[in-house]
Amino acid sequence: MGPLRRKLKYDDGVMPARGCRACRRGRRGVWEARVPTQPWHPMTEPDRQDRTPIRERLIGLALMLPVTLSRMLPYRWRVPVAGWLTARILAPLAGYSRRVRENLALVFPDMPKAEVERIVRGVNDNAGRNMIELYSPEFVSRGRNASATGPGLELLLKAQAQGRPAVIVSGHLGSFNAARLRIVASGLRIACFYRQMRNRPFNARYERAMTEISEPVFVQNRAGVMQTVRHLRGGGTLAIMNDLNAHDGLPLDFFGHKALTSISAAELALKYDAPLVPVWARRMENGLDFEVHFEDEIPHTDPLTMTREFNRRLEARVRADMDQWFWIHRRWKDGTNPLGRQRAADLEKLERRYARGG
Repeated sequence: MGPLRRKLKYDDGVMPARGCRACRRGRRGVWEARVPTQPWHPMTEPDRQDRTPIRERLIGLALMLPVTLSRMLPYRWRVPVAGWLTARILAPLAGYSRRVRENLALVFPDMPKAEVERIVRGVNDNAGRNMIELYSPEFVSRGRNASATGPGLELLLKAQAQGRPAVIVSGHLGSFNAARLRIVASGLRIACFYRQMRNRPFNARYERAMTEISEPVFVQNRAGVMQTVRHLRGGGTLAIMNDLNAHDGLPLDFFGHKALTSISAAELALKYDAPLVPVWARRMENGLDFEVHFEDEIPHTDPLTMTREFNRRLEARVRADMDQWFWIHRRWKDGTNPLGRQRAADLEKLERRYARGG
């Protein structure tokens, strides 16, 4: 029993139950057949904690089921059908329509009800289209062939030719995935972040879809930050979405209200002497094609001034296409609550420091 138990533990980390019947009878051949031929190594030992439970697998399949079924439709029908289903059924059930109305009531309290409902439907429709486009191979050619306007593209290409890093800053307007495709088609080496989904099988498909658009993609964690630094030091271009409620951000004005906004994009641009270029991808009237606009760079001053300028430019773009921005997000959630007041104190200290030239 002793030698057999030691051998099994050495080979795969698994010991038979104490006093098992096979061992008592001396039937070592039964257990020997279960011993793997390769020697044990800490990196190859089975990790039972990584085994995805059946329930989680089933949930992952259920989350992908609408996408799988919709891919049976031609692309020209698939995308608008996904938008229609999201706007009319899924978004109201999930509470997204209510969130859009609440945000619009905060920012535009006098907006006519008919206009509010038009924006609600448009926002949810755009969200549904974005989801199905991510998992549609036909979307790749649409994004790569999108029209490109504005002075920022030439500036980014020049920086790359000189071996300089660059930072693209954008928001959830139209389809940033379409912008990624157009940026890559232009010859830029772009990296971006993504947030892992809780469901592991669904996240695996999501990660695969993200990398099929462009690589590399970094997870939003400490390891991702280190990868970002290496990418920028190597003269790469980094794309950052900077229009979400950031708990580590500062309460800056956006549509006349305080919204916690990260200043990290501006800090990176200053640290690595990289141009900070806003980029937007607007969905065209046919609902399938895009126009990607590369704005002129935001001048280097200090992180606060640069981020405020980004918010100003983003607001202007949103006002031009109100139904294409992600009003579903709780953008002003922490702007004035206790966290927002704490971050306001940090903002005052930072403003005083920059006023002294620090």
